[in-house]
Amino acid sequence: MIRRAAAGVLDWVVGVSWWLHAFTRRGTPDAFAEPGPDPSHSTPLVLLPGIWERWTYLVPLARALNGHGHPAHLIGALGANGAPLDVAAGVVARFLVERDLHGVIFVAHSKGGLIGKRVMLDPGVADRVRGMVALSTPFAGSSLAWPIFNRSPLGVFAPTGPAIIDLAAQRDVNARIISLQPIHDQVIPQGSRLEGARNVTLPVAGHFRPLRNHEVQRTIHRLVHELEITPR
Repeated sequence: MIRRAAAGVLDWVVGVSWWLHAFTRRGTPDAFAEPGPDPSHSTPLVLLPGIWERWTYLVPLARALNGHGHPAHLIGALGANGAPLDVAAGVVARFLVERDLHGVIFVAHSKGGLIGKRVMLDPGVADRVRGMVALSTPFAGSSLAWPIFNRSPLGVFAPTGPAIIDLAAQRDVNARIISLQPIHDQVIPQGSRLEGARNVTLPVAGHFRPLRNHEVQRTIHRLVHELEITPR
């Protein structure tokens, strides 16, 4: 228990330090939008960040996936990603249309997985999305989303809140989602399991550190490839 608590504190420290670094990072979200060196992996990926994570937070993951060949798209218009799910999903849907992207696979972190599922349920753009690999997404909410947070952006994670209940009831797209769950996630104590999806437990702990773990990045690439070759 003590070891797990210490690991959770360390994960928060690392996650916040990365957040501060990402906040001051310069560059363009289109830096990885061109295909990488391996033409056999040309499926476009759209990376969806967690709450209060700007596109810059996912640059290391985008770089790794682009290195495998994938065009990796980051969405600057999401800003700090504190908007309600429907608003954020609208931003992503417009991005798909404006870039004329088809056969997309979402790669999402935390809240990004909820946004991705919402977009996959949008009849206007659903046919543009092949599937999603989601890391540390609270599909059933988080027990840490206390009632005091209900009027804040964190209220979206309330297990009995309308956003989580509504998404949980809609299972048609779950079979096209792969949910990656660390062995322990201090932000989502009950885990990231999604009914009807493919659920994979990672041999690493933490909510933030798995994002930059090279083995996790390779796992994401492998699972993206499996979605690439899976008939829709």
